[in-house]
Amino acid sequence: MFSYLRIFLMVALLAGIGAGVVGWGAHMAATTPLIQEAEVYEKAAEASAPAADEATAHTHEAGTAEHEHDAEAWEPADGWERNLFTLGADVVHGVGYAFLLTAAIVFLGRGADWRRGLLWGLAGFASFTLAPALGLPAELPGTNAAPLVDRQLWWIGTAIATAGGLFSAAWLRNVYGYAIAVVLIVAPHIIGAPQPETPGSLAPEELEHKFILAAGASHLVFWLVLGVLTGAFFKRYANEAGATA
Repeated sequence: MFSYLRIFLMVALLAGIGAGVVGWGAHMAATTPLIQEAEVYEKAAEASAPAADEATAHTHEAGTAEHEHDAEAWEPADGWERNLFTLGADVVHGVGYAFLLTAAIVFLGRGADWRRGLLWGLAGFASFTLAPALGLPAELPGTNAAPLVDRQLWWIGTAIATAGGLFSAAWLRNVYGYAIAVVLIVAPHIIGAPQPETPGSLAPEELEHKFILAAGASHLVFWLVLGVLTGAFFKRYANEAGATA
């Protein structure tokens, strides 16, 4: 029992850290420059706001004002500090998804290698990036959005439904499994993602489109690397455990 727990932890940690670092590199190259460009428009809009509007904003309810003050009290400085925090977040993000991916491989009980891991990575990308992005595409700073809780609930529901649909198709492998998969995958999009009352963004539309594509591409790289590493490490450590059993 301890041996299998060790395999599970080693696979998830090594694959998650590796994919997190690669994902961070993809973000630094593809999405971070676009985010910084969008922040220029956001800061320019804030600077051009009338002083009267700023004064009015500070007279909102005390709870709201305190919340905004606390949220803006500290943030990583641009440069190495911000990049370091992004790296940490991407590694944590990678390890968390690696645990989910490893658990799914163990539950399915069919083993894995780097080839099967690649398919698992594609399934993860479809579930946690592609499907949610069809209703809630990646957003730049300064983009109007629906309430955060509504978006989070729809995102979680869509990811779970899509993953459940793919898992159903892979597990059952018959007409019933495929029918369940179609229903689960399509249902969140029939319900529809929450949208803002007044859509709009401070950044140009062209920059938004570039960011959506760059975010999708960087996430695809992350998931492919995560799948390959998870499958490869799983096979390696499972073989070692079998040899020493």
